Amino acid sequence: MLKFDNVSMRYPEVGEVLRNVSFELEKGEIAFLTGHSGAGKSTLFKLIAMMERGNRGQITFSDYNLSRVKSGQIPFIRRKMGLIFQDYKLLNDRTVFDNVALPLIIMGFSYAEISKRVRASLDKVGLLGKEKKFPLTLSGGEQQRIGIARAIVNKPLMILADEPTGNLDPDLSAEIMKLFEQFQQVGVTVLIASHDISLISKLNHRVLTLEHGHLLSK
Repeated sequence: MLKFDNVSMRYPEVGEVLRNVSFELEKGEIAFLTGHSGAGKSTLFKLIAMMERGNRGQITFSDYNLSRVKSGQIPFIRRKMGLIFQDYKLLNDRTVFDNVALPLIIMGFSYAEISKRVRASLDKVGLLGKEKKFPLTLSGGEQQRIGIARAIVNKPLMILADEPTGNLDPDLSAEIMKLFEQFQQVGVTVLIASHDISLISKLNHRVLTLEHGHLLSK
């Protein structure tokens, strides 16, 4: 599903932040990406989402060589990924329904299909019945669930979650991880960047550790 083959990334102002990184994730696999602040986790995610292009090596996602795709193909390929952020990135002046529906609206789905998919996604994350509420009226855990519902509404092949439990207490963090495991069971690949070593240690999933741009374990 996802393969890094000797990928390196250098920024002119800071030098090389990823050095010959190689690993592979299978369809339906969950893996954690961890490492110290500045280890290269955010850069690795940006390369997968095609927000940045690596200087060397190749990245393959599904049947696409991300190192060679043209700019016009990026939005199409990115639709096959679900992105989840620590700070939620919700539109606070829009309802829960509208936040989750946004990717489908951009893609031009009919209202009937949008309504069907949004409600199905909200049901999966336990928020069905709250679609008319606004994000700021909900708890932090519920806001993160809105972000997850938005990430899965387009039925992605892979989920990229950047510190998805960073603002949550241990119980809520465990609930979010159970959701990711449910997505894994239906064949979705999940890559989670996290500093929460105590949470990671409780779960039986592969851990990819970055240190100063080098991948130490895979």
